[in-house]
Amino acid sequence: MIFIQRYRWLLLTLAGATILCLSLGIRQTFGLFLPVMTSDLGVSRETFALAIAYQNLLWGFTQPLVGMVADRFGAGRVIGLGSLFYLGGLAVMSQAQGVLALNLGAGLLVGLGMSATGFAVVLGAVGRMVTDRQRNVALALASAGGSFGQFIMIQLGQGFLGSYGWQSALLLLGFLTLLMLPLAIAVRNRTGSVALPLETQAASPLAALREAFSHSGYKLLIAGFFVCGFHVVFIAVHLPAYLRDLGFSPQLGALALTLIGLTNIFGTYTWGHMGGIFRRKRALSLLYGLRSLILLGFILLPKSELTVIVFAVCMGATWLGTVPLTSGLVAQLFGARYLSTLFGVVFLGHQLGAFLGAWLGGWVFDRTGSYDAVWILACGLSVFATLIHLKIDDQPEPLVEPVAEAA
Repeated sequence: MIFIQRYRWLLLTLAGATILCLSLGIRQTFGLFLPVMTSDLGVSRETFALAIAYQNLLWGFTQPLVGMVADRFGAGRVIGLGSLFYLGGLAVMSQAQGVLALNLGAGLLVGLGMSATGFAVVLGAVGRMVTDRQRNVALALASAGGSFGQFIMIQLGQGFLGSYGWQSALLLLGFLTLLMLPLAIAVRNRTGSVALPLETQAASPLAALREAFSHSGYKLLIAGFFVCGFHVVFIAVHLPAYLRDLGFSPQLGALALTLIGLTNIFGTYTWGHMGGIFRRKRALSLLYGLRSLILLGFILLPKSELTVIVFAVCMGATWLGTVPLTSGLVAQLFGARYLSTLFGVVFLGHQLGAFLGAWLGGWVFDRTGSYDAVWILACGLSVFATLIHLKIDDQPEPLVEPVAEAA
């Protein structure tokens, strides 16, 4: 009992990490399905990519609202409902015969499921249930759960796909989303036992958003996270097909995504830990600077199995390291009380970038037969993100709401 009380924060963090493992891990498998589904359904890569782009766009636009609901009524209920949407989306996707069902399943239903089981809701719950001293480690561990999900789910997805075909593989992945239901109970409370600062207790979600948008650093965080979304979704959706176009086996694409997930487990925790040692804005700038060099090297070097593996390992080291740093900086600036709401809006920027990365990759390929222009754009966006994070004012902004308005 004493052990449970002492390490309660860690157990809650691990529950959140497991939810993100399932939610984000399953989503990262969709790139494996692109070649076979487009061939069987007779649709273009742009069509498939657009369904994934709709998913990311819907996820982003609903995230602030879902974050408010989680802040008000508890993350557990939101996550539980989201897991059912996720299951429904994968089931519809598995029975798709054309564009409509593909957009309904992969786009609408999975998008809603991701919104309710993704970073903003889970990290908001974790951030509220730990002390400020524990928060860097907790957010890093929870975010690393998403990385572990990519590592394990890519292998499961590839195994299901090779053994049972894409329809059964999607259904099997769908049933895994039901594991989120019991885990949602662990994060069901609106707040934990941790006392929150008085000024953040008094603010409403809308007042918190008004104050946040008056702070220049908040808007720069949104712009920076846009770049992250562009990178991760473009690579996750199009890298397997890109490698197949170059004559490599489908297994290399799955291996590359798996290595990204594996190294990101350590990368995410390391970057989150760095946020407790160095100023988070400088850590973010360093991360994007390294990512620009990694992308530039991949563009310029001859493609071989070795360069693909090195690229995947290096990219994985920066993959989701942005999440604990960005969410931690939001909590640093505005407190943790409405972290789901405030990070939800920042995450909308991420998903706008994700929409562009998924759709633009397919659009450019269908018109040019090549992804080269998108790789170059991704590198340029990294340089942009490197520079703007240095300009962030990271001084905390108290979220104070007049008593009369709060009532």
